[in-house]
Amino acid sequence: MKSTPFITVEGPIGVGKTSLAKVIADHFQISLLKEIVDENPFLGKFYDNIDEWSFQTEMFFLCNRYKQLEDIEIKHLTNDKAVVADYHIFKNLIFAERTLKNRQYDKYLEIFNILTRDMPKPNMVIYLHASLDTLLSRIGKRGREVEKNISSIYLEQLSADYQTFMETFERQHPDIPVLTFNGDELDFVGNKDDLKTIISQIENALQKGVKSNELTKEI
Repeated sequence: MKSTPFITVEGPIGVGKTSLAKVIADHFQISLLKEIVDENPFLGKFYDNIDEWSFQTEMFFLCNRYKQLEDIEIKHLTNDKAVVADYHIFKNLIFAERTLKNRQYDKYLEIFNILTRDMPKPNMVIYLHASLDTLLSRIGKRGREVEKNISSIYLEQLSADYQTFMETFERQHPDIPVLTFNGDELDFVGNKDDLKTIISQIENALQKGVKSNELTKEI
């Protein structure tokens, strides 16, 4: 049985997830789900002192992402309305495992498993990755106050964590296509040919798993 498209775009901080998700939403004329970032009252403190503020930061993200996904399931997916999101809640485990102490992580994982047990899963994941220099450059250009103290060491570790996680995800979920794009080589914002390449691969991947008439290509 074909399912309503739920596309998620993932990758480390600064790689271009939101930009690509917006393009996909516009191209296919589907709903866009954006993660809550700036509203997190702990995020600036987290980048200043990760050990002190990691648990509060991760719990805020977990609760808000849970609520967003619950709303998306009720208002969109159960009504056969396709969605593209600039994150999926599985990213919480990547960040939490990197920043939380063992006892904190064990408690966090219990809560995560309870909240996400029945949450909708994507039927396609787009994974963006890029070099540390590219990530730092893009973070600097967007000029978010809360990100001004991001450590390059933390960002490099996070990128490696993402790579490991996505390799495991593909092995554990062979039924969910993962499209991987190198942000150093593809400029989907400034280069129309690069964007066409990405869109074409998305169309091909979704062709067999999308309900008829769910996606409408922009002319």
